[in-house]
This record gives sequence, structure tokens and C-alpha cells, in this order.
Amino acid sequence: MWSEGPIDGETGRFVLHVTTSDHRAHECLPGSPSGCSLTFLWVIGSARVSPAGPSSYKVGTMTEKFDCHYCRDSLQGKKYVQKDGHHCCLKCFDKFCANTCVECRKPIGADSKEVHYKNRYWHDTCFRCAKCLHPLANETFVAKDNKILCNKCTTREDSPKCKGCFKPIVAGDQNVEYKGTVWHKDCFTCSNCKQVIGTGSFFPKGEDFYCVTCHETKFAKHCAITSGGITYQDQPWHAECFVCVTCSKKLAGQRFTAVEDQYYCVDCYKNFVAKKCAGCKNPITGFGKGSSVVAYEGQSWHDYCFHCKKCSVNLANKRFVFHQEQVYCPDCAKKL
Repeated sequence: MWSEGPIDGETGRFVLHVTTSDHRAHECLPGSPSGCSLTFLWVIGSARVSPAGPSSYKVGTMTEKFDCHYCRDSLQGKKYVQKDGHHCCLKCFDKFCANTCVECRKPIGADSKEVHYKNRYWHDTCFRCAKCLHPLANETFVAKDNKILCNKCTTREDSPKCKGCFKPIVAGDQNVEYKGTVWHKDCFTCSNCKQVIGTGSFFPKGEDFYCVTCHETKFAKHCAITSGGITYQDQPWHAECFVCVTCSKKLAGQRFTAVEDQYYCVDCYKNFVAKKCAGCKNPITGFGKGSSVVAYEGQSWHDYCFHCKKCSVNLANKRFVFHQEQVYCPDCAKKL
């Protein structure tokens, strides 16, 4: 997975290109298995270049009679840091509270500018390209294999090659990934009709991929059992044997979902298997409304639930800022 992003001054934010490959539920009838789906979206992450560290602590000059929480020296008239309700001197802050720079391994003092990216911290002067050492605190960068690179060095790296056109996929290219293979978004096409699949449902067949329509036309089978039989993924079933693994409800002619070779009716899938939307807390089933899913940092949303915390504008397939477990549009994020 690649991530890139412009750092814009004191409120630096970076852009992530998130590609996921996941099996989603679809309406299924006998002989018509669930397809796969690929999801891609551009988002703005929560990286910051802070003039005096993150907002979790405050720096100032003490005007009252307070002692350092750690060394007990008087702070009156001196510079201090307030963190987690405690007051401490700058020396003790560096020793006990400051984040450690991943580059120089030294504490990031309260007066230092700090770059924060995916739970890793740098002095702003240490945040630079791992190859040419060019400073990146106020520029676009790319994160690859836990290394920070400038765009120029990234193009010289061994960029992943598109399975479709065999050209490099560089920072900024929209791409999709499935089982370790990556394509430019417009190169991921149906093997039969050549239409772009993009983030739509598809069916893998050997080295080929088919859209839902072409798969039904080429591979859908009729049941060989003349009385009450069904076929699913090349396997014949008696109708009374093809049942939900949880409640034993017959699935012939009903909507169902296959997960790791187990079959679930819609209700059991919702109650026991489906991920819960981080917005509305309801199951993400893939049936009907809400079949599109936004996934980020281990959380999932219905596309219609993925909106700005403050102004409520929908952010599916748009840039956003993820700050303190909340989603914001770029404009509202600037006001935080």
C-alpha cells in the first residue's frame, strides 16, 4: 500500500491512497455465487506538523505557585508543560513525556516542531527522504515499507507494476489490489467484455476476471438434479441440504452470503458475521442500500454514513481528515 501527501505548513496533512480487497455480500441465487469487490478511495490523514508538539499538552510560562510533578522543583516564573492534568518542567517533560523521534532517537522537546504520521514521530528537521535526505516536513512525500521518500526518489524505486499494462504504478495513480496483484484502476477490466471493473463486483476464474454479467453468461450452470436440486460453485446440492450454517434455514431461492465456505441466510449474516458500520452501528450487509463500503484504519462505514462530523457533507470517494477517531472534510478540519 502506498501513501502520499502534501504537508501544508503548520497543520500538515498527508494524502493516503487506500486500496483494499475484500469479499462483500451480494444478492445470490442458486448457481450465482457472491462476487468480489475492490475498493479504492483518496483520503486525507491526520498527520500534523505541530509548532510545539501535539495538542495533547500545553506549553506556557507559570505565573502561579506550582511545582514540577516529577522533580518537585518550583515552576513559578519558568516555562512549563501541562500534560494529562500535570505540570512539569521542560527537562522532566523530555525525560518522561516527550515522544521519541524515530530518526535521531532523541526526545522531541516541547518547543520543537513535531511531525506525526501513523503513530510515528519525527523532529520536523529529521523528517526527510530516506534516500536523498531532502527535508519533507513541508512537501509531498510517499511512505513505502516504513520508509519516507520524496516523489523524485520514489520514481527511481522499484515501483509496483500494473498487471494489465505492465507500467509502473507511481504515487498519485488510482489503483486497485487483489491478492497481492495490483492494477491501474482503468486497467482492471473484464476478461470477456473488456469493460472497466474498477471497484465493482467481479468473479475470479483462474487468471481471468469477469464482471457479473459476463460470468452469468459464460459460467452459470443448470442443476443436473431434476427434482429440487441446485448448483453452487460447481457443486450440486439437494435443496434440503443447502441450508444456513447457523439456523438451518433452507437457502434455495433465497438471498444468502458465503463466508469461508460457510453459507448464511441474510438475518444470520447480519447478526453474527457482518461488520458494523462505525457511523450508524448497523451491520454492513452489502444487500440493497449500503452495498458500497468505505474502509479506513480498521473501521468500516456504509458509504452513505461516511460524512463530516461537523457539517455532515458526505465524504465517500472524497478527501477527508481522520482526527481523534472522527471524520472531517478538509474545510472543517482546518478549524479544529
